[in-house]
Amino acid sequence: MKLSSISIIFFFATLQALSVLQVNSQSTDSCNSNLNLDLPFDTSLLNCLPVWSRHDFILRYVRNLSNVWNFVLSAPDTNSFVAIGFSTTGQMVGSSAVVGWVSADGSGTVKQYFLGGQRPNLVVADQGNLTIVENSTSITSRSSRVYLAFQLNTSQPLSRVLYSVGQIGVIPSARGFALAEHRDKVSTLLNYRTGTSASDSQHSRLRKSHGILNMLGWGILMIIGAMAGRYFKQWDPMWFYSHAAIQSSAFLLGLAGIIAGFVLEDRLNAEVDTHKALGILILVLGCLQVMAVFARPGKESKVRKYWNWYHHNGGRIVILIAIANVFYGIHLGEDNGTSWNASYAVVISILFLLSIILEVKLWRQN
Repeated sequence: MKLSSISIIFFFATLQALSVLQVNSQSTDSCNSNLNLDLPFDTSLLNCLPVWSRHDFILRYVRNLSNVWNFVLSAPDTNSFVAIGFSTTGQMVGSSAVVGWVSADGSGTVKQYFLGGQRPNLVVADQGNLTIVENSTSITSRSSRVYLAFQLNTSQPLSRVLYSVGQIGVIPSARGFALAEHRDKVSTLLNYRTGTSASDSQHSRLRKSHGILNMLGWGILMIIGAMAGRYFKQWDPMWFYSHAAIQSSAFLLGLAGIIAGFVLEDRLNAEVDTHKALGILILVLGCLQVMAVFARPGKESKVRKYWNWYHHNGGRIVILIAIANVFYGIHLGEDNGTSWNASYAVVISILFLLSIILEVKLWRQN
């Protein structure tokens, strides 16, 4: 009797294990799997690659015609939305995304969203910069997975691709189709030619190095060096050596930061033309300031006053452009850039307040 009970228990446990294995096998997808989906485009020639292992996201894509790209995003069906976004910077703010979900009645909804900011009211449905081919979007739930399909009319999709997944059991309602905050997200770099995808976090250290070097060099030390050259001339010649040493350090740190920026742009293939142009302008003006030091006329020279005017005002222009570009770089490079903005703004405010105090003191002395 006891043996019979054990046999029965073992039998039902085996059936349960087999059913779990069957469900798991049905809910998996791989690049070796065939897509038996009713789509308006051919799926036999799609490139395939895993893009987000944490949530088992698989992306398939191919360039169909000269300016038409086919995409199929596969993900586990967790009764939530799935999204794929395209960004110029790798950040969610400013990107456009294709978002899809399957309702409880089995009907699917696919919409484009523009992510204008981090607040819910700035995530706008039926807006965005993607040119989606008409009647090409669909989302299907099959074997515990969802397949989000769409076509883009573009000569080359952006390589900075974002993925996100919504809260389990939470999907947008028909009233406004507002998106709830995502459960998880990732930013990647997709090479369409080689079919490889890398997480953007792999370049986070280089991005932070680029930002910190430029912030410290052009955005902080350059200001301190200028203050030493203007307000501490009563300690001659110490003020000159301090001014030269601080500005030289600022230039070298800024140069290293700009080189890191070029490397970062090459690896990420990011579109940061304005930020890059301002950085190059700062570097050129900085080089002119360095070269001007070697051409400095003597104190008795008649042209010394013109050299002073050029050197002083050129330095001020470099500082102003550098401050603006640091803030702009923070905006481009960080999702949570508020803390960086606030920290740098505090430093600049302290230096500005100190400059006012020293300027008033200098004015009274004169």
